[in-house]
Amino acid sequence: MTENNKAAAPANGHPRETPSSETPSLETPSGKSAETENFPVGSRLIAAHLRPHVGRFYAFARAIDDIADNPDLAPEDKCARLDIFAATVMGEALDEAPLTARRLHESLEETGVSVRHCLDLISAFKQDAVQNRYESFDDLIDYCNRSAAPVGRYLLDLHGEDQAFWPISDALCNSLQIINHLQDCGDDYHQMNRIYLPQSDLREAGAVDTDLGRAKTSPALRAVIDRLIESVHELNDQAARLPKALQSRRLAAESAVIHNIARSLTTELARRDPLAERIKLSRWQIAMAAGGGLLSTLVSRPEKPLPKKPRS
Repeated sequence: MTENNKAAAPANGHPRETPSSETPSLETPSGKSAETENFPVGSRLIAAHLRPHVGRFYAFARAIDDIADNPDLAPEDKCARLDIFAATVMGEALDEAPLTARRLHESLEETGVSVRHCLDLISAFKQDAVQNRYESFDDLIDYCNRSAAPVGRYLLDLHGEDQAFWPISDALCNSLQIINHLQDCGDDYHQMNRIYLPQSDLREAGAVDTDLGRAKTSPALRAVIDRLIESVHELNDQAARLPKALQSRRLAAESAVIHNIARSLTTELARRDPLAERIKLSRWQIAMAAGGGLLSTLVSRPEKPLPKKPRS
């Protein structure tokens, strides 16, 4: 999720983080950015005064994800770099401290949002550095609870929402994470020998790891993918309450749009082959998902949420 070297105002309206001078030695930008994600990042639906904070969180998450996914770094090197990010975001003054982590630490100090979400992300990406297989669906969800769920939890905390809604936010974030795993299952195998599809599901279906290296999915691998898609449908159903539960109308609208995008992507994955093509939504499908999400937020009355708790 790291930004390009040339600073510019992106289409979603929040300022880009300028890469630090430490980037060549510590960060390893992949070239991915907010514009390449499945979902809007800090869009204009988010209040203007909060967008810069979302931008800093995203830049941090993109930087540590890029380190974990860099095929040219040894696992111990990845973990050492991620430890520096962790120390920096917690406020330690280090000579090699990356700018993205320093800026996020300042943001957390200003907003009162817990550093826990950042440390959970780092925990997941350190796991990526040393683990490339997941035995069960529960193991995969444990990873998602640290690689994806912290993003939604951060946004809820930033908006002062009640932590009672973390579970339904987790469901949406974990859905998006597994969707991404399915979209990238071939590339992950080819580039990093990494497989997020549960090994127990592969064995049960009679599939093997090398099936992911084919140009098209085998019937056995298709059965594994379809089983994961069923789980994603369940997560999407759990997340359906989120937009109506939130007190912030802006965050509710953002959540409704993202939820619709998740549902649309799940439908596409169910009917198309992620090994044969890159599965993504067309502009028309994105527009329809966004419009439907906004409309549902406007016409529906919020559920009765629990009272907001003051930030600690």
